[in-house]
Amino acid sequence: MTRAQLEHILRAAGSIADDDDIVVIGSQAVLGQFADPPSELLVSMEADVFPKNHPERADLIEGSIGEGSYFESTFGYYAQAVGPETAVAPTGWMERLVPLKTPRTSGVTGWCLEIHDLVLSKCVAARDKDRVYIAAAIAHGLVSRATLESRLALLPVDDARRARIAADLAGYFGDQTQ
Repeated sequence: MTRAQLEHILRAAGSIADDDDIVVIGSQAVLGQFADPPSELLVSMEADVFPKNHPERADLIEGSIGEGSYFESTFGYYAQAVGPETAVAPTGWMERLVPLKTPRTSGVTGWCLEIHDLVLSKCVAARDKDRVYIAAAIAHGLVSRATLESRLALLPVDDARRARIAADLAGYFGDQTQ
C-alpha cells in the first residue's frame, strides 16, 4: 500500500463514519511517519482503522470499504475495521499517534501508530510476517533500540512475554548472547 492509497482509505473512512479523525494501527501506520518507507513494510493491502471519536462506527467502514467489498475489487486495497482495544502497544500509545493530514485526505486526519509502538505491537503478535516487518524496520534504521527497550516496560504483557520480546529484540539487533 502506498501513502496515496492510505490517504484514499482515510478519506473514505472519514466520510463513512462521519469522523474527521481515523486511527491507523496496523502495518500501514508506518506511512504516517514515513512518506516512502522501505517496500518490505508495505506488503499488506489492508489498513487497520477505526474512527477515533466514534469507534463504534468501525463496522460501517468494514462493510463499505472492507475485504470483499466493491471498494477492494475496484482499487485492490481495503480497510480492516478494528477498535482501540486491538492494539497491544505500550501504555500511552494514543498520546504518541502521528498525524497524517494532506490535501488528499480531504480534511480527515489519519492518526497513525508511532513506529516504535508499531514495532513493539508486532513483537507481541510475533507472526512470521511481523518478524519480517520488525527486521526490516530495524535494518533500515527506522527505530531506536533505546526507545524500543524503554517502551518495552510499558507493554501490557506478563513478565514472561516481556522477557521473550527482550530476547527477540536482542536477536534483531544482532546480539550474540540471548
